[in-house]
Amino acid sequence: MRPLKELNKYRDRAWERAMGGEGDDFGGCFKVPSDKAGITLAIIASNMAGWDHLSVSSEWRCPSWAEMEKVKRLFFRDDETAMQLHVPPADHINNHPHCLHLWRPHEADIPLPPSEFV
Repeated sequence: MRPLKELNKYRDRAWERAMGGEGDDFGGCFKVPSDKAGITLAIIASNMAGWDHLSVSSEWRCPSWAEMEKVKRLFFRDDETAMQLHVPPADHINNHPHCLHLWRPHEADIPLPPSEFV
C-alpha cells in the first residue's frame, strides 16, 4: 500500500478521532469522492497482521467496480495486486450493508491466472 500520508487530502481526522485515534502512514479513515455526483466513498485503511486492508462503503449502495478500481489505484502502488475475496457464508461478518473490501498480503504474491484469461 502507498504511504497513506500521500492521501492526506482525503483523510477525515474527525472520523479517525471518533474511531479512537489518529491515522498514520499505515491506517486511517478517508472520504474519497466518487466520479458519480453526490456519492462519497468512506474508506478505512489498515496494515495489520501481515495484510493491507481497505473497507470501502457508501451510504446508499455498494461501491461499483469502477469505484473499487479508483480506490485500488489511489491506495496501492501500480506494481501491487489487491483482491476482493468471496469467503464461505459461515465466515461472513456484515457490519455495514454497503461495504466491500480490498486485501493484499505482505509476505506472499497473489496468484494470478494467465494474462490472456484476465
